[in-house]
Amino acid sequence: MSTGGPIEEISLDGRSFSVAADADTQRKLGGFENEVAPNGNGTARMLKTRVPWSLTGINVDINDDNNDHEFLQALADGQRYFPVAVTYASGAVYQGTGQITGEVQYNNTNTTAALNLAGEQTMTQQ
Repeated sequence: MSTGGPIEEISLDGRSFSVAADADTQRKLGGFENEVAPNGNGTARMLKTRVPWSLTGINVDINDDNNDHEFLQALADGQRYFPVAVTYASGAVYQGTGQITGEVQYNNTNTTAALNLAGEQTMTQQ
């Protein structure tokens, strides 16, 4: 039986954030994307391109008293990959090392910030 549902929590560089229950997040584990290209004699060759892992569409709860937005912006401003761990409603936990991609935008009405993450190697289940 499969269990769907929201991301319950995400940890970025050791700091935990709650994730909005209505966030429709997509996960890409990373590894290889394949393309098959034809040869002139009717045979084909496989072209493998290594791709990073990614998480898109994450909306984390922001608490101004904890300087959450500033923490996230400092991570984005940094020059390194940091540990990422994601806990799903199913109980599955995925981890990797990555960085925030794109802007860190705060929505004051919902007190959330939209995030996208990507990283090196692959994201693996613990």
